[in-house]
Amino acid sequence: MASKAQVLYDFTAEAGNNELSVREGETLTVTNQSIGGGWIEVQNSKGEVGLVPEDYIEIGRAGGGPAAAPAAPAAAALDLSFFDSQPAAATSTATHSQVILAQPETPDTPALSPATPDEASNGNDPWASFSTNANAGFSNNWAAQPQGTETGRTSTHDPWASAAPAHPQAYQGPGADDDEWDDEWDDKSTGGYGESEAGEGGAINRGGATGTSMKIKFPSFSKSGPELYLLSKPTPKGKDRLLIYMGEVGPIWSYPEAALDCVVADPKKGTKLYGLKSYIEYQVSPNTTNRPVNHRYKHFDWLYERLLDKFGSAVPIPSLPDKQVTGRFEEEFIKMRMERLQGWMTRMCRHPVIATSEVFQLFLTYKDEKDWKMGKRKAEKDEAVGAMIFSTIEPEGLPELDLMEVEQKCEQFNRFTKSMDDGVKDLLTVGQEHWKRCTGPLPKEYQRIGKGFQNLASVFNSSGYEGEATLTDALTEAGKTYEEIAAMVAEQPKKDLHYLMETNNEYKGLLGCFPDTIGVHKSAIEKVKEGDKLVATSKITAADKITMAKRASTMSYALQAEMNHFHSNRIYDYNRVMRLYLEEQVKFYETIAEKLKHAHGQFTAM
Repeated sequence: MASKAQVLYDFTAEAGNNELSVREGETLTVTNQSIGGGWIEVQNSKGEVGLVPEDYIEIGRAGGGPAAAPAAPAAAALDLSFFDSQPAAATSTATHSQVILAQPETPDTPALSPATPDEASNGNDPWASFSTNANAGFSNNWAAQPQGTETGRTSTHDPWASAAPAHPQAYQGPGADDDEWDDEWDDKSTGGYGESEAGEGGAINRGGATGTSMKIKFPSFSKSGPELYLLSKPTPKGKDRLLIYMGEVGPIWSYPEAALDCVVADPKKGTKLYGLKSYIEYQVSPNTTNRPVNHRYKHFDWLYERLLDKFGSAVPIPSLPDKQVTGRFEEEFIKMRMERLQGWMTRMCRHPVIATSEVFQLFLTYKDEKDWKMGKRKAEKDEAVGAMIFSTIEPEGLPELDLMEVEQKCEQFNRFTKSMDDGVKDLLTVGQEHWKRCTGPLPKEYQRIGKGFQNLASVFNSSGYEGEATLTDALTEAGKTYEEIAAMVAEQPKKDLHYLMETNNEYKGLLGCFPDTIGVHKSAIEKVKEGDKLVATSKITAADKITMAKRASTMSYALQAEMNHFHSNRIYDYNRVMRLYLEEQVKFYETIAEKLKHAHGQFTAM
């Protein structure tokens, strides 16, 4: 006898993907439980058969009251009393624990269904949610450049056609059928952006979720704090040493001789589970090898988690662009996601610590599936994560810092980033309003003026008076000119405001990461200040106190190096995007002026 199941949550099927839309409380018949990948084949009361996520239904229960939400695993308790135990007893294994919010993997609310096609594809207003976005995930780094430039090029052939196998010229990616991946990471998500309640971009922002249906992972330092590094046993310096030098502006990271860059392009639609499930795969081509590798969104997500885990204490790691439940295969959405993934990868390539890291290089240059899986397992076993990343940092020949002076610089930078965050949010709000005006009422106003001129020309033409043909023709031409201007106004934001908004959205996400990074440093300084008290209570030795001060100095050098990296990139990014914006604005108004001059010349000078 076929099993019955009750729907726990609404689910909207993706068109052409063999899915079945269901509603909460609906009773279904299970027809195939062995589909795999987190999906089950069911039949509804109308006889329709399709796939639904297994977490959205409860098998063996039909009818009755609403199902209780699945119990979430309790967050792992982590002993932070490092100073109440033996001084060097802390081990790096604690950095591997993960704090998981007590949420089920199924959504708390039904999937957001856009009211119009434009909303689903971010049509005329792709930043409609910026005013409520405290996190912004990650957006496009303008250095990714507009479509058609070297780092923003896209394929000229049909990028949406389903191909099997996809990208024959490149290795087919780390397994479209790789059982190690959780398909729900790629296929289920919350759409758009949401307001985080974490305030200034705390750990929840870093996890990139606000009321999401997925597990939220915090960076390691939010669990262990800097104590793990300050009093850990000395670790041997490996090949991944992170050097810091004294530059003209202060401490700076050691930058590679050749700048790393990559291109994210050529999205392809692939299938798995014998064609029952679909996904989008992107080609990633680094400039070091020019050999493309293929990755799905969830592979980017895995990379983000690894970078956050390993470097999050020292380097702000902005979130990826958000996941989306509906419209995942729409051309406009895929294009925007690819652009924002390009921006995220470009920014990671520009950071000397990230770009040279083993896990990032693995993502860009793995040779085959075996190489990928071995590198993946190695990255997931890495112990130099969280606060322990500072154990790999070496201020090359630099003296120990005055922590009080560093604390003042830290506070100054903290104030600046908060003020910049406010300024970026304000510009996003203004830009959003201007975008709506340019694509809505403003073109209509120009159209009305144009229609008014043409209607008047029709009236004049009906008079039957000879000798006014020149005037009526000129009026008609003026009317058409204003209609052309209306079309230009509606299209202009895509040419200039788009890149300004994307850059600001990216920096909004990046700025939201700094409170956590700065908080690690502040916590370390506080522990150093407690040194005398800890020695007096025999919780640490005098030698431990000296070690703590030296290591806190290393952390301060890392923070200052990151500050200087941020400022140099900020100046570079905003200089470029503002030049582009104003250049396009000049072209826009010059074109309008030329059209108006032409219309003006049609009227006879009296």
